[in-house]
Parts: sequence; C-alpha cells; structure tokens
Amino acid sequence: MTNEYRDADGKRLTDYPRPSVAVDTAVLTVPAGGPLSVVQVLDAVDGDWRLPGTFVHEGERLASAVLRSLSTKAGVTGLAPEQLHVFDDPSRDDRGWVLSVAHVDVVPAAALVLEENRARIVPVAETRGMVHGHDDIVAFAVDRLRAAYAGAPDPHRLLDEPFTMTELRRVHEAVRGEALLPDSFRRAMLPMLTATEAKRAEGPGKPATRYRRR
Repeated sequence: MTNEYRDADGKRLTDYPRPSVAVDTAVLTVPAGGPLSVVQVLDAVDGDWRLPGTFVHEGERLASAVLRSLSTKAGVTGLAPEQLHVFDDPSRDDRGWVLSVAHVDVVPAAALVLEENRARIVPVAETRGMVHGHDDIVAFAVDRLRAAYAGAPDPHRLLDEPFTMTELRRVHEAVRGEALLPDSFRRAMLPMLTATEAKRAEGPGKPATRYRRR
C-alpha cells in the first residue's frame, strides 16, 4: 500500500480549494466582404449569446473538451484550435471560481457550417457584454491575430491562392479593423509573395496579377 501524498506542510491535494476548469474558444473568421467576426452560440439555459465553451470533465484532456464543446454547442467539427491564454482572475466568472483555458482558431468562413438557430457568426465589434469574461477572451484573440497580420500576408490563409493584391489588402483591412494605404501595403507584402501567370479582371483596365505566398 502506498502512502498518501502530503506536501511540505503536511497537506494532501484535497486539502486545498480548487477552481473549476473550463475551456472557451474564439473561432475567428472574415465573411466575404465583411468584418472580422467570431462564432457565438446560444446558451440553452440562459438564452444569451456567448463563446462556445464547457467545463472539463474528469479525466478529459483540454483539447478533447474544446472539440466536444464546438461539436455539441455549435455543430462545428474539423477545426484544430490552439491554446491562447489562461484567464485566471478568481472574480472573472459570476458562477464561482472558474479558471478558463481559452483557445483560438482562425478559419475561412466557408469552412464554418454552423448548426442553425444555435450558432452564428457575429462581427467582433458587436460581441461586447458576454458573460463569464468572454469579452476579454475575444479581445485577447483579436490582438494576437492583428499582430500576426501586421507582418505577413494572410498567415492564417483566410484567402484561397492565388489572390490579387486588392483581395489580400481587403482581408488585412478586415482583420486589422482599419483602412490601409494601397501603395504602402503593396510594398510591404510584395517581398513575401510570388506572382503567378494567372490574371483576374478587377474592373476596367489591365487585369490584376494574382499571387501566392512564398
């Protein structure tokens, strides 16, 4: 028979109060011609819109809990969210002491087939006021995403290749939430792109060159 573990103070693990552990996921996307948006789900009990999330079950891995919550609450499968940040303020959740391991995924809008009437895609600017600190999770995820798009051409591949410079700029504008100077944007992106032989007409005049990421 093994001895029960005790720490240097003689306490067992069960002698310490422990938080509940939840996972919450910000699934970000850019609908065609739209702004940076996030997936929300309708809570079956309280009737409000929030991020898909769940409490972690005993013996369950975090990644499994994330996929379970996306499937059961949003009807979404096939994603691969990554850990974003641990939100551990003891007062962040009005239900009690809940530690949230937040996750994020950034996917093309076409890849999101949501369960009708239970999930929706909403501009991030319209998601304020969510429960359980979900606003903070979205803000953190958006800041991380915008930092990535400041230095690379569509690193999360929201656009299919090949694409025109205008299409690329519009995606970056949606992600960053601001207009970008076309000439400055072009100069910054060109060293990281490879021109293809394909052309695309964008109104009158010379057809636009289409690019691939290097």
